[in-house]
Amino acid sequence: MTIAETLLVDFDIEIANTRCTLERIPEKDPQWKPAEKSMPIGRLAVHVARLPQFCTRILTTDELNFAKEKFPDLVFESTAKLLSELEEHAAEAKKKLAGCSDEHLKGEWQLLWGDRVIVKASRMLLYRRMFLNHMIHHRAQLGVYLRLLNLPVPGLYGPSADEPIA
Repeated sequence: MTIAETLLVDFDIEIANTRCTLERIPEKDPQWKPAEKSMPIGRLAVHVARLPQFCTRILTTDELNFAKEKFPDLVFESTAKLLSELEEHAAEAKKKLAGCSDEHLKGEWQLLWGDRVIVKASRMLLYRRMFLNHMIHHRAQLGVYLRLLNLPVPGLYGPSADEPIA
């Protein structure tokens, strides 16, 4: 089994779990946040939906320098738009991952801020840390937001209080 095949084992499951969470994001108050330091729910949901773009970036370039690139603002438009962006970006990321050789995935990638190296490691490691684990982390935050809003939390890896075993 290649490295890409191994990494793809989790990809579809985690994208499906992300879709289940994003489907529940309410449209009525995208600026709601549970605490002053928290990111608003709409902005966080857009970030989660777009994270597969970061996966593609890790797989198709040698670096990303935040001091030199401006990214589109994370503006919530609708739940349908979240799902559309997730599907589009996930399909592209999956295609790129499936086409990666072991040698390419073992190659280095780096995240920079100007001349400062934030992280430099193999693509396969940064795929896990900076894309997949990052997406799961923020998706879990959205689960907490849903609970605090008294909205149903999906059972992603088994039952939840809102989705018990039938």
